[in-house]
Amino acid sequence: MPPILSISAAALLACLSFSALGEKLRIVTEPWSPYVIVDGNHASGLDYDATAIVFERMGIDVEWQFLPWKRCLMMLSEGEADGILDINKEEARADLLYPDEPLSSIDWVIFQANVRPHAFNRVEDLHGLTVGVSPGYRYSPAFDSSTEFIREPAPSHEANFGKLIRGRIDLMVTDRLLGRQMIERLKLEGQVSQLPTVLNHRGQYLALRRNAGMDLLAQRFSAELKRFKREPAYAELVERYTGEISTALPEEPDKSVDKTVEQQESGAL
Repeated sequence: MPPILSISAAALLACLSFSALGEKLRIVTEPWSPYVIVDGNHASGLDYDATAIVFERMGIDVEWQFLPWKRCLMMLSEGEADGILDINKEEARADLLYPDEPLSSIDWVIFQANVRPHAFNRVEDLHGLTVGVSPGYRYSPAFDSSTEFIREPAPSHEANFGKLIRGRIDLMVTDRLLGRQMIERLKLEGQVSQLPTVLNHRGQYLALRRNAGMDLLAQRFSAELKRFKREPAYAELVERYTGEISTALPEEPDKSVDKTVEQQESGAL
């Protein structure tokens, strides 16, 4: 065999525990538009579609489960799932592998009821307030650790907006795009608005459990995702689900990640 394996051979070795054995990669995530959307038996969304396309190109079958976030994290910890979609690196754990390339990026922002406005420029401005959150989510180290205000979880994003309108919470935090779409869907225009200060900006990743071969799978996924994000098809996904124009410009394919995979495989022989 040549000293450097071909990309296809490296991919085959990385995926041996799944495709070669006829098994499916078990991925869990929580529905939250526009990144993951579940309508009956149909799933879609920016990050869901991108992940599904990349794994299809890699020849890997995926078994999806859509559950509340805390349940997703529990399944991952108990070995009932192989990966989790749309986790951030602030939740980095020793038992997880993160591909280098993020699926998307989000802005955690604060929403208010217009009849009960509040000023927000920093976490200290939340002193004495009750802020709606989602169970199991992490927003920023300062926000998550503060004892100056009450974090009140709700079972769904819709529930948080309902509590905000009814005055059961003072503010709520969620992703900018999700909040905008929820306001439109729940017909809350003129009643709820986003405050301008961004609490935190972060990337969203697919994370995989540290099992045999998963390090190569994570690297291969990152390389394929990076390649896909340069294509017009990805820009179309961004515009379809967010209404925004992708700022990514087409580039020459970056072979560096693929070469790293090949060299590691070669060195392991």
